Amino acid sequence: MSRLLTNRVATITEMREPHKVLEKAGGQPVAILRNSQCVGYFVPTEVVDQITPIKATREQVLASLKATADTTAPVLDYLKDK
Repeated sequence: MSRLLTNRVATITEMREPHKVLEKAGGQPVAILRNSQCVGYFVPTEVVDQITPIKATREQVLASLKATADTTAPVLDYLKDK
């Protein structure tokens, strides 16, 4: 099992009634599990509203692209033929 980013969990079956999952979570993000594997996170609106977006500078974006060039180059080369 991979590391979960929250201590609240729910199953796919429990997601039939998402309002109950939110009530039990107490306003915290919930990891959604299927066959003991995390398939995603259910994040309440109040948590998302607390997040302050950070804008990257041009230099930060270029540095990130340079750092990932080795892993993205084969994919980009493959896609050129498509």
